[in-house]
Amino acid sequence: MEKKRFLRICIAASMLGSLFSPAVFADEASPLEETEIIVFAAKSLNTVLDESIIPAYHELQPNVKITPSYDSSGTLMTQIEEGASCDVFFSAAQKQMNELEEKGLVVDGTRNDIVNNQVCVVTYDGSGTKVTGLENLADAASMALADGSVPVGKYTREALVAAGLVPEDGNGDNSAITTQEVSEALDGLEINECANVGAVAAAVAEGANEVGTVYYSDTYGLEDRLIILEKVPYDLTGNVIYPAAQIVNEDADDAEEAAAADFAAFLTSDTAKAIFDSYYFDTDLGADGSRSVGKEP
Repeated sequence: MEKKRFLRICIAASMLGSLFSPAVFADEASPLEETEIIVFAAKSLNTVLDESIIPAYHELQPNVKITPSYDSSGTLMTQIEEGASCDVFFSAAQKQMNELEEKGLVVDGTRNDIVNNQVCVVTYDGSGTKVTGLENLADAASMALADGSVPVGKYTREALVAAGLVPEDGNGDNSAITTQEVSEALDGLEINECANVGAVAAAVAEGANEVGTVYYSDTYGLEDRLIILEKVPYDLTGNVIYPAAQIVNEDADDAEEAAAADFAAFLTSDTAKAIFDSYYFDTDLGADGSRSVGKEP
């Protein structure tokens, strides 16, 4: 309850501040036409968007219906490339957005970096694990790990390579390191390969796997079930930047395009930043990863 009360205060303060500064998105005085937009977003954004970001935007623009679709960023990118109807893409990594931009599928001038995140090694409450972090993952009975095409899986592989625990990919693309290769490098550790980060969080929280790697934001709402064993430093993973942009949608009419551009801009607003911060994302994109986060053992 205290967290929700704090969030409401932050949102109210941000909205009040916007009355005294130029808005980059349409405000209450400029209602948009009735329309619907489709937002493709990384699975790790499911909770924050559904619970707070979309409702906050709807307060400003009640005529705009937002229909979200969540999955791994790689899966969503492929769907966009194959012609799926999408107005805004909110990726958990730069790679997927870069590829869409190179193919001319991102609307010019609408791409922004929204948040940073941090990869964490987690276990379930009461697991009794001997694992303390990346360095001794091999001591676990089992691990949940996202596929390398999934951003959290890619970042985990980058960290394991940087820490000298897994050999670098021969072609220089560590996301291509297979789950089997990770298992072999970690002394035959049993690994449950997951399709997205939500599946990893669920597998560990339910006790199906002893440890796993998720984003810090994925522990929101699971503080009594997930314990963070290590906050993986950014110097091992690199920054975990989430970009968002309006996507070229040839089937969209003017009202839909205007709403898509408006929502993409709203994600950069002070209101949105206050929400993201309260859900354990980092809106200070210059952060070095030293901030204390999460429930510790």
